[in-house]
This record gives sequence, structure tokens and C-alpha cells, in this order.
Amino acid sequence: MWDRIEPLMPADSVRVRRWADHRRTLEAIAWKYRTCSPWRDLPDELGSFQTAHKWLIRWAVDGTWERILAAVLSAADDGDDVGWTVSVDSTVCRAHQHAAGARKKGLQAGPNPRTTRSDAPAAA
Repeated sequence: MWDRIEPLMPADSVRVRRWADHRRTLEAIAWKYRTCSPWRDLPDELGSFQTAHKWLIRWAVDGTWERILAAVLSAADDGDDVGWTVSVDSTVCRAHQHAAGARKKGLQAGPNPRTTRSDAPAAA
């Protein structure tokens, strides 16, 4: 799989320091989302969590993730590796009675208790 992804990664530019290894950075990003762990829990062998997060954001902005997804899906589709079955869920999610405007227990149908007339004589 790396042979398909490597050409799609941004090329190294002339810099003072060499970029972090793309393969290790991809593995760090995949580990983070696979485990649903916070960035700070990234294992030391996968590098700095700041570096992995920084490259995740940069690659999202420059379109690297879109190019990788398009290439991998195209290769999988050409090889009939992916079944494009769509499943629609018709689960019903009911709202709580208070969210639906249901009557509260203990209140009787009729005028609003706050607007009932008082026993005082009406002003003329």
C-alpha cells in the first residue's frame, strides 16, 4: 500500500532540516484515529505528537488527503476490492417528553394558572 501512497506525498523542499519521515507520520496519524486516543498519548516510537498533528493539518489544507483517498479508491475499484453496498438505517430516535411539548403531569387542561383572575374587584 505504501507504494501507492508514497508518490502522492508532498516532496521534500530545500529546508534547514529534513522533514519528518512521511511513513512514520502516517502511521502516527493512523494510530491516533484507530485507538481514539488523545494526541499526547502517541507512543514515542511514532515520533512527536506535535509533528503528527501539524502534518495532519497541513496535508488537509494542501489537498494531500484528497489525492490519497482518490488514488486508493480508484485502485480498489479497478481491482474489484471494494463492494459499494449502501445500507440505510431507519432507526427511530424518540425525543424526551419534555422536548416534544407534552403536557406536564399534574396540570389540568384549562386556563393558564398564571393568567387566572383574582378575587379583587376589577379596575374601572
